[in-house]
Amino acid sequence: MAETGTDSRHPATFWEALAPADRDALLRVATRTSLPADEQFLAQGEDSDHLVVLLRGWVKVVAQSHAGYRALLALRGPGELLGEQAGLERRRRSASLLTATTVDLLHLPAVRFQALARSSAGVSAALEQTLSGRLREADLQRTGITEPVPVRLAALLLDLAERCGHPDPDGTGVRITLPLSQDDLAGLVLSSRRTVSRVLEQWRGRGWIVTGRQSLLIRSVDQLKGQAFGG
Repeated sequence: MAETGTDSRHPATFWEALAPADRDALLRVATRTSLPADEQFLAQGEDSDHLVVLLRGWVKVVAQSHAGYRALLALRGPGELLGEQAGLERRRRSASLLTATTVDLLHLPAVRFQALARSSAGVSAALEQTLSGRLREADLQRTGITEPVPVRLAALLLDLAERCGHPDPDGTGVRITLPLSQDDLAGLVLSSRRTVSRVLEQWRGRGWIVTGRQSLLIRSVDQLKGQAFGG
């Protein structure tokens, strides 16, 4: 079972949107795999013949330019469908998938997945929801680029806190424990590492956040909300 949870801001994931019978049908044609953190399992540029459902853990979607620049494009969490566009369209993958944590995956052959989507209204609806969500995500990213970097970065940290944050044991804030570098954060907000580093330094000085090796503690959610949404 996927470790997932819906809320008002985030719609149901692909796996959550499926009825138990549809999950069982996918499990019958899938291969289940567990992988450690920091392991690539789909490579940019490779031919596509399958899709992946992430049951547990977190995955980085990473793209590398011809000049060698590597950027984190997105983070995918439990219950999400991965590699759906390349897998269904049978084209080369536009990005690589790298495990950010230990993960459990379902590998689904594209031919069998398409057959299930044709025969099951539930699978088809969950797929359509995922594809629509990807389009909305791309639209928000394009429109958000006009916002100042502090606004985009504050919104990102709040989103990460909601999706994968945990209350700090000392009760002073919310801790994000995903292994995200400043380069990763810069990629997610479409900015430079230098700019992101400067903003984080300002927020550390104000006591809003505390940064550590592969972790970030948000001490003032309200201040970040004010930065992201005004007020």
